[in-house]
Amino acid sequence: MGTKTIKTSTKTEKAVLVAVAEKGQDDRVVEEHLDELAFLAETAHIKSVRAFTQKLENPDVRTFVGSGKLEQIKTFVKDRNIDVVIFDDDLSPSQLRNLERELKVKIYDRSLLILDIFLLRAKTSQAKTQVELARYQYLMPRLTRMWTHLERQRGGTGTRGGAGEKEIETDRRIIRNQINVLRKKLDKIDKQDEERRKNRNQIVRVALVGYTNTGKSTLMRLLSKDEVYAEDKLFATVDATVRKVVVGNIPFLLSDTVGFIRKLPHHLIESFKSTLAEVREADVLMHVVDISHPAFEDQIAVVRETLRDMGAEDTPVIYVFNKIDALPPAEDADEEKNRFDYLRNFRRDKDDFVFISALKKQNIDELRDVIYRQVKKKHFKIFPNYLDLDKFSY
Repeated sequence: MGTKTIKTSTKTEKAVLVAVAEKGQDDRVVEEHLDELAFLAETAHIKSVRAFTQKLENPDVRTFVGSGKLEQIKTFVKDRNIDVVIFDDDLSPSQLRNLERELKVKIYDRSLLILDIFLLRAKTSQAKTQVELARYQYLMPRLTRMWTHLERQRGGTGTRGGAGEKEIETDRRIIRNQINVLRKKLDKIDKQDEERRKNRNQIVRVALVGYTNTGKSTLMRLLSKDEVYAEDKLFATVDATVRKVVVGNIPFLLSDTVGFIRKLPHHLIESFKSTLAEVREADVLMHVVDISHPAFEDQIAVVRETLRDMGAEDTPVIYVFNKIDALPPAEDADEEKNRFDYLRNFRRDKDDFVFISALKKQNIDELRDVIYRQVKKKHFKIFPNYLDLDKFSY
């Protein structure tokens, strides 16, 4: 069994998006979630044609959406020759099977779409291994009831039927073996990375964190003066990138890590534990926020929650409010007040924050000053005998 991604060509496929909203959930929030799903689809070379939403107390256990909504989707898919239907939540194996049978097209749930993007984006052997492991772990429980989904992994059409239990069990055994191989390979890489990180213990480490597509890689390139890859796409960075940077007279290691996102698949977080170690073991975090995004408060909350889950909630943080050049003017005084009231809630005694545009290079000197103060404090702890760092140069 190969390791192809779900799509085997660069042809842009047409998709409809589907979301189930809780009763009472703000329509604006639902719309923002669908916008993000459309951006994910675009990153995977899929064009979103229409979105369907339904408010339910709980998703339908059989088909996720109700029967009436499913019929609407089915009619639209047939009339418009839609290739893919993408759901903004994870689907159970039986839901996936039932939906493929009803709609007769490829079905993505949120986790599978993100896994596919990660596999397309991964460049290094480590990142590819991490994503492949997460993907196989995702597929494993779905094989017994969802043969057609596995066919897509082989480049099939998703319409093959009549596969016997013997063939399914063969694939289960192949995947179990592949998972073991990938885990051993990743363990070896993790040990090598751990040794490499030990050798960095005598230098301050700063990690860029943030929601995906907030401009971390652009800022990394600016601070390190290096050609770090940056693109206006979700998950432009999958591989951890580490560069030595000097601000003032103090050197430190700056790492750019994978962006966080709402409902990041658990298997992906687990597989990327070595890459995310750059975050857990950092002395200072630079939390990059897209201040121009209408849901930037929600994105901050997602990142904070992810950091808590990783055990990095107590690390000093520099909040970098990026993209001020794209910040739309407040429509009225109330909006302006709400914007500033939110920002005043940041803990000035522990966390610094600065407003910049990495793209336009605005307020970068101010950012460097903030970084210098934070890194200098950590530097004193590592080198307690350096009474006056200003006397030393590197």
